[in-house]
Amino acid sequence: MDVNFPIPFAKMSGTGNDFIIIDHRRVLVPEEVQAEFVSRVCRRMFSVGADGLIFIEESDKADFSWRFYNANGSVAEMCGNGARCAARFAYSKNIAGKKMSFETMAGIIEAEILGDGDEVSLLMTAPFDFRTGLQVRLGDEDKTFSYMNSGVPHAVLFMDEGAEIPVKEWGHDIRFHDMFQPAGTNANFVQPLADGGIRVRTYERGVEDETMACGTGAVASAIFAEIEGVAASPVEVLTSGGDRLTIIFDLKEGPAAENVYLHGPARIIYEGQLTAESLL
Repeated sequence: MDVNFPIPFAKMSGTGNDFIIIDHRRVLVPEEVQAEFVSRVCRRMFSVGADGLIFIEESDKADFSWRFYNANGSVAEMCGNGARCAARFAYSKNIAGKKMSFETMAGIIEAEILGDGDEVSLLMTAPFDFRTGLQVRLGDEDKTFSYMNSGVPHAVLFMDEGAEIPVKEWGHDIRFHDMFQPAGTNANFVQPLADGGIRVRTYERGVEDETMACGTGAVASAIFAEIEGVAASPVEVLTSGGDRLTIIFDLKEGPAAENVYLHGPARIIYEGQLTAESLL
């Protein structure tokens, strides 16, 4: 593989959703081999390991552009937790100021670094393609769920607070359901909490498993939680990893949502250099 090693990188975590981030304003990994490169370095135990990889690139429309890959090498239009990590990385490397904008396949994203810590606020693109009353067979029961695109597609299923949820099995069935082909969808299982917040567990396409958090999934779940009358903006979302995200939005008739913000921590775990042996 024709790659320019060694490659400096940062390992970052957005509420347990972890990413490899590379300053790619000078090309280090040619586009034609990026998918294979990503799938190799995102392997856990054999390489760095991550839910996804982000290349930070030049832009003539914003402070920078990104190219986002899921762990399996597939391209994703958007990732909320990844976007917050990209924003903090860009600020830490003097690529952008505390207030910034950057290009994604879902559109221009605006972000702000809050204070001197690890908190990042993200203004999301407006969600679209709202669908409610969808039916799916899970196990031996028919379940009703909703769907929207909050940057990437998300199915949202509400469960009782104490319910056992086979996230990997049910998530897989929803992700590959005929109604969402060929692109598929992410699947979120939402439980209302006594404090007015919600717990969200997400099966992510491209990772093909439950992740410790999903920003766009938290956004979709929070908006449907207000539509269902179980929460109201700002919605506190408890992730699988135990951290919390805050979702702020204006709910409109339609349904629709405007001024959607995703707020939470984006942490720099470590920095290093990838060698050719990271691909073995």
